[in-house]
Amino acid sequence: MLTLESLLMMVIGVALGFVVGILPGLGGAVTLALLLPFTFGMDPVPAFALLLGMYVVAATAGDITSVLFGVPGEASSAAVVLDGYPMTRRGQAGRALGAVLTSSGLGALCGGVVLIALIPVVRPLILQLGPPEFFALAMLGLAFVITLSSGNVLKGAIICLLGVLVSLVGLDPATGAPRYSFGMIELWDGISIVPVVIGLFGGAEVLQLMMAKGSVASGEVQATSVTGVGAGVRDAFSRWWLAIRSGAIGTGLAMVPGMGGSVAQFVAYGQAKATSKKPEEFGKGSVEGVIAAGATGVAKDCGSLIPTVAFGIPGSASSAVLLGAFLILGLDPGKEMLTDELDVTFSLVWISLLATVIAIGVALVLVRPLAKLTRISGPVLIPFLLLLLSIGAFAERGSWADVVLMLLFTLVGVLCIRWDWPRVPLLLGFILGAVLERNIFLSNEIFGTGWLARPIVLGIGAVMALVLAMHFIRERRANQLEPGSAGAPAGVDGGSDEQKVDA
Repeated sequence: MLTLESLLMMVIGVALGFVVGILPGLGGAVTLALLLPFTFGMDPVPAFALLLGMYVVAATAGDITSVLFGVPGEASSAAVVLDGYPMTRRGQAGRALGAVLTSSGLGALCGGVVLIALIPVVRPLILQLGPPEFFALAMLGLAFVITLSSGNVLKGAIICLLGVLVSLVGLDPATGAPRYSFGMIELWDGISIVPVVIGLFGGAEVLQLMMAKGSVASGEVQATSVTGVGAGVRDAFSRWWLAIRSGAIGTGLAMVPGMGGSVAQFVAYGQAKATSKKPEEFGKGSVEGVIAAGATGVAKDCGSLIPTVAFGIPGSASSAVLLGAFLILGLDPGKEMLTDELDVTFSLVWISLLATVIAIGVALVLVRPLAKLTRISGPVLIPFLLLLLSIGAFAERGSWADVVLMLLFTLVGVLCIRWDWPRVPLLLGFILGAVLERNIFLSNEIFGTGWLARPIVLGIGAVMALVLAMHFIRERRANQLEPGSAGAPAGVDGGSDEQKVDA
Protein backbone atom coordinates (compact mmCIF):
# COMPACT_ATOMS: atom_id res chain seq x y z
CA MET A 1 0.00 0.00 0.00
CA LEU A 2 1.29 3.47 -0.92
CA THR A 3 1.52 5.62 2.21
CA LEU A 4 2.05 9.38 2.44
CA GLU A 5 5.77 8.74 2.96
CA SER A 6 5.87 6.61 -0.19
CA LEU A 7 4.13 9.31 -2.23
CA LEU A 8 6.56 11.96 -0.94
CA MET A 9 9.55 9.78 -1.85
CA MET A 10 8.05 9.18 -5.29
CA VAL A 11 7.62 12.91 -5.94
CA ILE A 12 11.27 13.49 -4.98
CA GLY A 13 12.27 10.66 -7.31
CA VAL A 14 10.18 12.11 -10.16
CA ALA A 15 11.90 15.49 -9.76
CA LEU A 16 15.33 13.85 -9.80
CA GLY A 17 14.29 11.76 -12.82
CA PHE A 18 13.53 14.90 -14.83
CA VAL A 19 17.00 16.29 -14.13
CA VAL A 20 18.72 12.97 -14.88
CA GLY A 21 16.74 12.42 -18.08
CA ILE A 22 17.37 15.88 -19.49
CA LEU A 23 21.12 15.83 -18.79
CA PRO A 24 22.74 13.64 -21.48
CA GLY A 25 24.85 10.74 -20.31
CA LEU A 26 24.20 10.93 -16.56
CA GLY A 27 22.08 7.82 -16.80
CA GLY A 28 19.56 6.10 -14.57
CA ALA A 29 22.03 3.44 -13.36
CA VAL A 30 24.53 6.02 -12.07
CA THR A 31 21.86 8.01 -10.24
CA LEU A 32 20.32 4.85 -8.78
CA ALA A 33 23.73 3.97 -7.34
CA LEU A 34 24.04 7.46 -5.85
CA LEU A 35 20.60 7.17 -4.25
CA LEU A 36 21.17 3.74 -2.68
CA PRO A 37 22.77 5.08 0.54
CA PHE A 38 19.64 7.18 1.18
CA THR A 39 17.51 4.02 1.35
CA PHE A 40 19.33 2.59 4.39
CA GLY A 41 16.85 2.06 7.21
CA MET A 42 13.81 2.84 5.04
CA ASP A 43 10.85 0.51 4.58
CA PRO A 44 10.87 -1.31 1.21
CA VAL A 45 7.91 0.51 -0.41
CA PRO A 46 9.10 4.11 0.28
CA ALA A 47 12.63 3.13 -0.75
CA PHE A 48 11.46 1.76 -4.09
CA ALA A 49 9.14 4.76 -4.52
CA LEU A 50 12.26 6.96 -4.47
CA LEU A 51 14.35 4.69 -6.70
CA LEU A 52 11.68 3.73 -9.26
CA GLY A 53 10.23 7.26 -9.30
CA MET A 54 13.59 8.48 -10.56
CA TYR A 55 14.30 5.45 -12.76
CA VAL A 56 11.15 5.35 -14.87
CA VAL A 57 10.85 9.14 -15.23
CA ALA A 58 14.44 9.48 -16.50
CA ALA A 59 13.45 7.62 -19.68
CA THR A 60 10.43 9.88 -20.25
CA ALA A 61 12.42 13.06 -19.63
CA GLY A 62 15.18 11.85 -21.95
CA ASP A 63 12.66 11.90 -24.81
CA ILE A 64 12.22 15.66 -24.33
CA THR A 65 15.79 16.60 -25.27
CA SER A 66 15.75 13.97 -28.02
CA VAL A 67 12.80 15.73 -29.65
CA LEU A 68 13.81 19.35 -29.01
CA PHE A 69 17.55 19.27 -29.71
CA GLY A 70 18.35 15.84 -31.19
CA VAL A 71 20.37 15.09 -28.03
CA PRO A 72 19.31 11.82 -26.32
CA GLY A 73 19.00 12.40 -22.58
CA GLU A 74 19.29 8.62 -22.13
CA ALA A 75 21.02 6.08 -24.37
CA SER A 76 17.66 4.32 -24.70
CA SER A 77 16.10 7.54 -26.09
CA ALA A 78 18.23 7.53 -29.23
CA ALA A 79 15.49 6.16 -31.52
CA VAL A 80 13.22 9.08 -30.61
CA VAL A 81 15.73 11.41 -32.29
CA LEU A 82 15.18 9.81 -35.70
CA ASP A 83 11.71 11.28 -36.22
CA GLY A 84 11.17 13.56 -33.22
CA TYR A 85 13.97 15.97 -34.11
CA PRO A 86 12.97 16.26 -37.82
CA MET A 87 9.46 17.14 -36.64
CA THR A 88 10.94 19.88 -34.46
CA ARG A 89 12.91 21.19 -37.43
CA ARG A 90 9.59 21.53 -39.26
CA GLY A 91 8.09 23.51 -36.37
CA GLN A 92 6.10 20.56 -34.96
CA ALA A 93 7.88 20.28 -31.61
CA GLY A 94 4.60 20.47 -29.69
CA ARG A 95 3.03 17.69 -31.73
CA ALA A 96 6.11 15.48 -31.39
CA LEU A 97 6.27 15.99 -27.61
CA GLY A 98 2.54 15.35 -27.23
CA ALA A 99 2.85 12.12 -29.22
CA VAL A 100 5.97 10.78 -27.48
CA LEU A 101 4.73 11.56 -23.96
CA THR A 102 1.29 10.05 -24.53
CA SER A 103 2.73 6.95 -26.20
CA SER A 104 5.11 6.60 -23.25
CA GLY A 105 2.10 6.45 -20.95
CA LEU A 106 0.33 3.87 -23.12
CA GLY A 107 3.51 1.79 -23.30
CA ALA A 108 3.91 2.01 -19.52
CA LEU A 109 0.34 0.75 -19.08
CA CYS A 110 1.14 -2.18 -21.38
CA GLY A 111 4.38 -2.90 -19.51
CA GLY A 112 2.60 -2.79 -16.16
CA VAL A 113 -0.09 -5.22 -17.30
CA VAL A 114 2.54 -7.59 -18.72
CA LEU A 115 4.56 -7.33 -15.49
CA ILE A 116 1.53 -8.23 -13.36
CA ALA A 117 0.55 -11.09 -15.68
CA LEU A 118 3.98 -12.66 -16.15
CA ILE A 119 5.58 -12.39 -12.70
CA PRO A 120 4.00 -15.68 -11.50
CA VAL A 121 4.81 -17.67 -14.68
CA VAL A 122 7.99 -16.11 -16.07
CA ARG A 123 10.53 -18.09 -14.05
CA PRO A 124 10.35 -21.37 -16.06
CA LEU A 125 10.19 -19.40 -19.31
CA ILE A 126 13.36 -17.39 -18.72
CA LEU A 127 15.22 -20.46 -17.45
CA GLN A 128 14.75 -22.05 -20.89
CA LEU A 129 16.95 -19.38 -22.44
CA GLY A 130 20.69 -19.98 -22.56
CA PRO A 131 23.62 -18.55 -24.53
CA PRO A 132 22.37 -20.02 -27.87
CA GLU A 133 18.99 -18.31 -27.49
CA PHE A 134 20.60 -15.01 -26.46
CA PHE A 135 22.82 -15.21 -29.56
CA ALA A 136 19.80 -15.88 -31.78
CA LEU A 137 17.90 -12.96 -30.26
CA ALA A 138 20.88 -10.67 -30.90
CA MET A 139 20.97 -11.82 -34.53
CA LEU A 140 17.24 -11.08 -34.78
CA GLY A 141 18.01 -7.56 -33.57
CA LEU A 142 20.62 -7.17 -36.29
CA ALA A 143 18.10 -8.38 -38.88
CA PHE A 144 16.04 -5.31 -38.12
CA VAL A 145 18.97 -3.26 -39.42
CA ILE A 146 17.64 -4.14 -42.85
CA THR A 147 14.28 -2.56 -42.09
CA LEU A 148 16.01 0.56 -40.74
CA SER A 149 18.13 0.96 -43.89
CA SER A 150 15.41 1.18 -46.51
CA GLY A 151 16.95 1.76 -49.93
CA ASN A 152 20.47 1.48 -48.46
CA VAL A 153 20.68 -2.18 -47.52
CA LEU A 154 24.38 -2.51 -48.41
CA LYS A 155 25.27 0.70 -46.56
CA GLY A 156 23.28 -0.48 -43.56
CA ALA A 157 25.07 -3.84 -43.49
CA ILE A 158 28.52 -2.23 -43.84
CA ILE A 159 28.03 0.35 -41.11
CA CYS A 160 26.42 -2.26 -38.83
CA LEU A 161 29.58 -4.36 -39.24
CA LEU A 162 31.60 -1.27 -38.31
CA GLY A 163 29.54 -0.98 -35.13
CA VAL A 164 30.25 -4.62 -34.27
CA LEU A 165 33.98 -4.02 -34.79
CA VAL A 166 33.89 -0.96 -32.51
CA SER A 167 32.27 -3.12 -29.81
CA LEU A 168 35.34 -5.39 -29.88
CA VAL A 169 37.66 -2.62 -28.66
CA GLY A 170 39.15 -3.53 -25.28
CA LEU A 171 40.40 -6.69 -23.59
CA ASP A 172 39.44 -10.03 -25.13
CA PRO A 173 37.14 -11.69 -22.55
CA ALA A 174 38.59 -15.13 -23.33
CA THR A 175 42.35 -14.40 -23.45
CA GLY A 176 42.70 -11.00 -21.76
CA ALA A 177 44.69 -9.65 -24.71
CA PRO A 178 44.05 -6.02 -25.78
CA ARG A 179 42.20 -5.58 -29.09
CA TYR A 180 42.13 -2.43 -31.24
CA SER A 181 43.40 -0.37 -28.29
CA PHE A 182 46.43 1.02 -30.20
CA GLY A 183 48.52 1.01 -27.05
CA MET A 184 46.10 3.23 -25.10
CA ILE A 185 45.27 1.91 -21.63
CA GLU A 186 42.07 4.04 -21.61
CA LEU A 187 40.60 1.71 -24.24
CA TRP A 188 41.27 -1.51 -22.33
CA ASP A 189 37.86 -1.28 -20.66
CA GLY A 190 36.23 -0.89 -24.05
CA ILE A 191 34.14 1.97 -25.38
CA SER A 192 31.11 3.03 -23.35
CA ILE A 193 27.78 3.45 -25.08
CA VAL A 194 27.38 6.99 -23.66
CA PRO A 195 29.97 8.82 -25.84
CA VAL A 196 28.83 6.79 -28.85
CA VAL A 197 25.17 7.79 -28.50
CA ILE A 198 25.86 11.39 -27.50
CA GLY A 199 28.34 11.95 -30.33
CA LEU A 200 26.57 10.01 -33.06
CA PHE A 201 23.20 11.69 -32.53
CA GLY A 202 23.49 14.70 -30.21
CA GLY A 203 26.93 15.99 -31.23
CA ALA A 204 26.26 15.53 -34.92
CA GLU A 205 22.99 17.48 -34.75
CA VAL A 206 24.55 20.29 -32.70
CA LEU A 207 27.39 20.57 -35.22
CA GLN A 208 24.85 20.69 -38.05
CA LEU A 209 23.01 23.47 -36.20
CA MET A 210 26.30 25.34 -35.74
CA MET A 211 27.05 25.17 -39.47
CA ALA A 212 23.49 26.22 -40.37
CA LYS A 213 23.78 29.33 -38.13
CA GLY A 214 20.07 29.26 -37.34
CA SER A 215 17.86 27.95 -34.58
CA VAL A 216 16.59 24.38 -34.14
CA ALA A 217 13.21 25.19 -35.71
CA SER A 218 14.30 26.50 -39.06
CA GLY A 219 13.19 28.62 -41.95
CA GLU A 220 9.58 29.37 -42.57
CA VAL A 221 8.41 27.99 -39.22
CA GLN A 222 10.26 30.62 -37.19
CA ALA A 223 7.33 32.94 -36.79
CA THR A 224 4.74 30.29 -36.02
CA SER A 225 3.46 29.68 -32.51
CA VAL A 226 4.12 26.52 -30.57
CA THR A 227 1.01 24.45 -31.20
CA GLY A 228 0.05 20.90 -31.91
CA VAL A 229 0.36 19.34 -28.44
CA GLY A 230 -3.27 18.23 -28.60
CA ALA A 231 -2.73 16.90 -32.11
CA GLY A 232 0.20 14.83 -30.86
CA VAL A 233 -1.90 13.42 -28.03
CA ARG A 234 -4.65 12.54 -30.51
CA ASP A 235 -2.08 10.96 -32.84
CA ALA A 236 -0.99 8.62 -30.05
CA PHE A 237 -4.53 7.66 -29.04
CA SER A 238 -5.63 7.15 -32.65
CA ARG A 239 -2.65 4.79 -33.09
CA TRP A 240 -3.09 3.14 -29.70
CA TRP A 241 -2.48 -0.32 -31.13
CA LEU A 242 0.97 0.77 -32.38
CA ALA A 243 1.84 2.12 -28.91
CA ILE A 244 0.61 -1.05 -27.16
CA ARG A 245 2.43 -3.31 -29.63
CA SER A 246 5.68 -1.34 -29.29
CA GLY A 247 5.32 -1.38 -25.50
CA ALA A 248 4.88 -5.16 -25.58
CA ILE A 249 8.01 -5.52 -27.74
CA GLY A 250 9.96 -3.30 -25.33
CA THR A 251 8.77 -5.30 -22.33
CA GLY A 252 9.47 -8.65 -23.97
CA LEU A 253 13.00 -7.88 -25.13
CA ALA A 254 13.95 -6.12 -21.89
CA MET A 255 13.10 -9.34 -20.05
CA VAL A 256 16.12 -10.96 -21.73
CA PRO A 257 19.26 -10.15 -19.72
CA GLY A 258 21.82 -8.27 -21.82
CA MET A 259 19.48 -7.10 -24.57
CA GLY A 260 19.15 -3.58 -23.18
CA GLY A 261 16.62 -0.80 -23.66
CA SER A 262 18.27 0.61 -26.80
CA VAL A 263 17.88 -2.69 -28.63
CA ALA A 264 14.23 -2.97 -27.59
CA GLN A 265 13.52 0.55 -28.81
CA PHE A 266 15.13 0.08 -32.22
CA VAL A 267 13.45 -3.30 -32.73
CA ALA A 268 10.06 -1.71 -31.96
CA TYR A 269 10.91 1.18 -34.30
CA GLY A 270 11.92 -1.22 -37.09
CA GLN A 271 8.78 -3.28 -36.64
CA ALA A 272 6.64 -0.13 -36.84
CA LYS A 273 8.37 0.86 -40.08
CA ALA A 274 7.94 -2.62 -41.54
CA THR A 275 4.17 -2.55 -40.93
CA SER A 276 3.55 1.12 -41.76
CA LYS A 277 1.60 2.26 -44.82
CA LYS A 278 4.11 5.12 -45.20
CA PRO A 279 7.54 3.61 -44.41
CA GLU A 280 9.26 6.21 -46.59
CA GLU A 281 8.42 8.91 -44.02
CA PHE A 282 10.37 7.19 -41.23
CA GLY A 283 13.54 9.11 -40.41
CA LYS A 284 12.06 12.28 -41.93
CA GLY A 285 9.51 13.20 -39.26
CA SER A 286 7.00 10.34 -39.03
CA VAL A 287 4.69 10.58 -36.05
CA GLU A 288 4.38 6.78 -36.16
CA GLY A 289 8.13 6.50 -35.60
CA VAL A 290 7.89 8.86 -32.62
CA ILE A 291 5.03 6.84 -31.10
CA ALA A 292 6.79 3.48 -31.57
CA ALA A 293 10.05 4.70 -30.04
CA GLY A 294 8.37 6.57 -27.18
CA ALA A 295 6.14 3.65 -26.18
CA THR A 296 9.12 1.48 -25.21
CA GLY A 297 10.54 4.04 -22.73
CA VAL A 298 8.92 2.88 -19.48
CA ALA A 299 7.73 -0.47 -20.87
CA LYS A 300 11.32 -1.73 -21.16
CA ASP A 301 11.95 -0.73 -17.53
CA CYS A 302 8.97 -2.85 -16.48
CA GLY A 303 10.33 -5.72 -18.58
CA SER A 304 13.77 -5.60 -16.98
CA LEU A 305 12.12 -5.83 -13.54
CA ILE A 306 10.61 -9.23 -14.35
CA PRO A 307 13.78 -11.38 -14.25
CA THR A 308 15.13 -9.24 -11.40
CA VAL A 309 12.11 -9.87 -9.18
CA ALA A 310 11.42 -13.44 -10.32
CA PHE A 311 14.86 -14.95 -9.73
CA GLY A 312 17.46 -12.26 -9.13
CA ILE A 313 18.88 -11.95 -12.65
CA PRO A 314 19.02 -8.26 -13.67
CA GLY A 315 17.87 -7.49 -17.19
CA SER A 316 19.92 -4.27 -17.45
CA ALA A 317 22.58 -2.22 -15.64
CA SER A 318 19.91 -0.20 -13.84
CA SER A 319 18.04 -3.29 -12.67
CA ALA A 320 21.37 -4.65 -11.41
CA VAL A 321 21.57 -1.62 -9.11
CA LEU A 322 17.96 -2.23 -8.09
CA LEU A 323 18.94 -5.81 -7.24
CA GLY A 324 21.45 -4.33 -4.80
CA ALA A 325 18.60 -2.33 -3.29
CA PHE A 326 16.61 -5.54 -2.76
CA LEU A 327 19.48 -7.04 -0.79
CA ILE A 328 20.12 -3.85 1.20
CA LEU A 329 16.45 -3.77 2.23
CA GLY A 330 16.53 -7.43 3.28
CA LEU A 331 14.47 -8.78 0.37
CA ASP A 332 15.36 -12.00 -1.45
CA PRO A 333 14.46 -11.91 -5.17
CA GLY A 334 12.80 -15.12 -6.25
CA LYS A 335 10.20 -17.21 -4.44
CA GLU A 336 9.93 -14.79 -1.50
CA MET A 337 9.01 -11.86 -3.81
CA LEU A 338 6.27 -13.97 -5.39
CA THR A 339 4.80 -15.24 -2.11
CA ASP A 340 5.54 -13.57 1.24
CA GLU A 341 6.48 -10.18 -0.26
CA LEU A 342 3.94 -10.15 -3.08
CA ASP A 343 2.52 -6.83 -1.81
CA VAL A 344 5.95 -5.22 -2.32
CA THR A 345 6.15 -6.71 -5.82
CA PHE A 346 2.81 -5.23 -6.85
CA SER A 347 3.80 -1.93 -5.24
CA LEU A 348 6.67 -1.78 -7.77
CA VAL A 349 4.10 -1.89 -10.58
CA TRP A 350 1.87 0.81 -9.11
CA ILE A 351 4.84 3.05 -8.34
CA SER A 352 6.10 2.74 -11.92
CA LEU A 353 2.69 3.57 -13.41
CA LEU A 354 1.86 6.41 -11.01
CA ALA A 355 5.29 8.03 -11.41
CA THR A 356 4.91 7.87 -15.18
CA VAL A 357 1.46 9.50 -15.04
CA ILE A 358 2.78 12.32 -12.83
CA ALA A 359 5.79 12.85 -15.08
CA ILE A 360 3.71 12.94 -18.25
CA GLY A 361 1.21 15.37 -16.69
CA VAL A 362 3.99 17.75 -15.63
CA ALA A 363 5.77 17.43 -18.97
CA LEU A 364 2.59 18.16 -20.96
CA VAL A 365 2.04 21.31 -18.89
CA LEU A 366 5.61 22.40 -19.65
CA VAL A 367 5.52 21.50 -23.36
CA ARG A 368 4.93 25.04 -24.60
CA PRO A 369 7.77 26.74 -22.68
CA LEU A 370 10.08 23.81 -23.47
CA ALA A 371 9.27 23.91 -27.18
CA LYS A 372 9.96 27.66 -27.29
CA LEU A 373 13.60 26.84 -26.55
CA THR A 374 13.85 25.68 -30.18
CA ARG A 375 13.31 29.30 -31.31
CA ILE A 376 16.47 30.49 -29.54
CA SER A 377 19.23 31.53 -31.91
CA GLY A 378 21.84 28.83 -32.56
CA PRO A 379 24.88 30.91 -31.47
CA VAL A 380 23.17 31.44 -28.09
CA LEU A 381 22.05 27.83 -27.64
CA ILE A 382 25.08 25.93 -28.98
CA PRO A 383 27.52 26.69 -26.09
CA PHE A 384 24.97 25.38 -23.59
CA LEU A 385 24.36 22.22 -25.65
CA LEU A 386 28.10 21.63 -26.08
CA LEU A 387 28.55 21.94 -22.32
CA LEU A 388 25.77 19.39 -21.74
CA LEU A 389 27.32 17.00 -24.27
CA SER A 390 30.75 17.25 -22.67
CA ILE A 391 29.39 16.79 -19.15
CA GLY A 392 27.35 13.81 -20.32
CA ALA A 393 30.33 12.12 -21.97
CA PHE A 394 32.60 12.76 -18.96
CA ALA A 395 30.13 11.95 -16.17
CA GLU A 396 29.74 8.17 -16.52
CA ARG A 397 33.38 7.14 -16.00
CA GLY A 398 35.08 10.45 -15.19
CA SER A 399 37.41 10.03 -18.17
CA TRP A 400 38.50 12.71 -20.63
CA ALA A 401 39.03 9.88 -23.12
CA ASP A 402 35.24 9.57 -23.32
CA VAL A 403 34.99 13.26 -24.26
CA VAL A 404 37.49 12.66 -27.08
CA LEU A 405 35.52 9.61 -28.20
CA MET A 406 32.33 11.68 -28.15
CA LEU A 407 33.97 14.21 -30.49
CA LEU A 408 35.17 11.38 -32.74
CA PHE A 409 31.69 9.91 -33.03
CA THR A 410 30.33 13.42 -33.61
CA LEU A 411 32.51 13.54 -36.71
CA VAL A 412 31.30 10.09 -37.75
CA GLY A 413 27.68 11.23 -37.30
CA VAL A 414 28.19 14.35 -39.42
CA LEU A 415 29.84 12.30 -42.19
CA CYS A 416 26.91 9.86 -42.09
CA ILE A 417 24.45 12.73 -42.47
CA ARG A 418 26.39 14.38 -45.29
CA TRP A 419 26.96 11.18 -47.29
CA ASP A 420 23.52 9.65 -46.56
CA TRP A 421 24.73 6.70 -44.49
CA PRO A 422 22.34 5.43 -41.77
CA ARG A 423 23.52 5.95 -38.18
CA VAL A 424 21.14 3.56 -36.43
CA PRO A 425 22.78 0.33 -37.72
CA LEU A 426 26.15 1.50 -36.36
CA LEU A 427 24.66 1.97 -32.88
CA LEU A 428 22.72 -1.29 -33.01
CA GLY A 429 25.82 -3.19 -34.18
CA PHE A 430 27.83 -1.64 -31.35
CA ILE A 431 25.28 -2.60 -28.70
CA LEU A 432 24.75 -6.16 -29.93
CA GLY A 433 28.38 -6.88 -30.82
CA ALA A 434 29.35 -7.75 -27.23
CA VAL A 435 26.20 -9.86 -26.81
CA LEU A 436 27.00 -11.81 -29.99
CA GLU A 437 30.64 -12.41 -29.06
CA ARG A 438 29.96 -13.52 -25.49
CA ASN A 439 27.11 -15.87 -26.33
CA ILE A 440 28.58 -17.54 -29.42
CA PHE A 441 31.72 -18.29 -27.37
CA LEU A 442 29.67 -19.81 -24.53
CA SER A 443 27.41 -21.69 -26.96
CA ASN A 444 30.34 -23.38 -28.70
CA GLU A 445 32.09 -24.16 -25.42
CA ILE A 446 29.01 -25.70 -23.79
CA PHE A 447 27.12 -27.29 -26.69
CA GLY A 448 29.59 -27.55 -29.57
CA THR A 449 27.72 -27.11 -32.84
CA GLY A 450 24.60 -28.85 -31.51
CA TRP A 451 23.14 -25.57 -30.26
CA LEU A 452 22.17 -24.69 -33.83
CA ALA A 453 19.43 -27.34 -33.69
CA ARG A 454 17.85 -26.18 -30.41
CA PRO A 455 14.10 -25.57 -30.93
CA ILE A 456 14.02 -21.97 -29.67
CA VAL A 457 17.04 -21.09 -31.81
CA LEU A 458 15.33 -22.55 -34.87
CA GLY A 459 12.13 -20.65 -34.04
CA ILE A 460 13.99 -17.34 -33.71
CA GLY A 461 15.82 -18.12 -36.97
CA ALA A 462 12.46 -18.62 -38.71
CA VAL A 463 11.24 -15.25 -37.40
CA MET A 464 14.44 -13.61 -38.64
CA ALA A 465 13.99 -15.14 -42.11
CA LEU A 466 10.37 -13.93 -42.15
CA VAL A 467 11.43 -10.38 -41.21
CA LEU A 468 14.01 -10.27 -44.02
CA ALA A 469 11.64 -11.81 -46.56
CA MET A 470 8.87 -9.32 -45.74
CA HIS A 471 11.30 -6.45 -46.08
CA PHE A 472 12.57 -7.50 -49.50
CA ILE A 473 9.02 -8.12 -50.74
CA ARG A 474 7.96 -4.64 -49.61
CA GLU A 475 11.03 -3.08 -51.21
CA ARG A 476 10.36 -4.86 -54.51
CA ARG A 477 6.73 -3.72 -54.55
CA ALA A 478 7.75 -0.16 -53.73
CA ASN A 479 10.28 -0.17 -56.59
CA GLN A 480 7.64 -1.43 -59.01
CA LEU A 481 5.34 1.45 -58.05
CA GLU A 482 7.99 4.16 -58.48
CA PRO A 483 7.25 6.72 -61.24
CA GLY A 484 8.71 5.62 -64.56
CA SER A 485 9.25 1.98 -63.51
CA ALA A 486 7.95 -0.78 -65.69
CA GLY A 487 5.53 -1.99 -63.04
CA ALA A 488 4.09 1.41 -62.14
CA PRO A 489 0.41 1.75 -63.02
CA ALA A 490 -0.74 4.60 -65.19
CA GLY A 491 -1.37 7.86 -63.40
CA VAL A 492 0.92 7.06 -60.45
CA ASP A 493 3.30 9.80 -59.54
CA GLY A 494 5.43 10.49 -56.51
CA GLY A 495 3.92 13.86 -55.66
CA SER A 496 5.92 16.79 -54.39
CA ASP A 497 7.99 16.68 -51.24
CA GLU A 498 5.64 19.22 -49.72
CA GLN A 499 2.63 16.99 -50.41
CA LYS A 500 4.39 14.02 -48.83
CA VAL A 501 5.19 15.98 -45.69
CA ASP A 502 1.64 17.31 -45.43
CA ALA A 503 0.30 13.77 -45.78
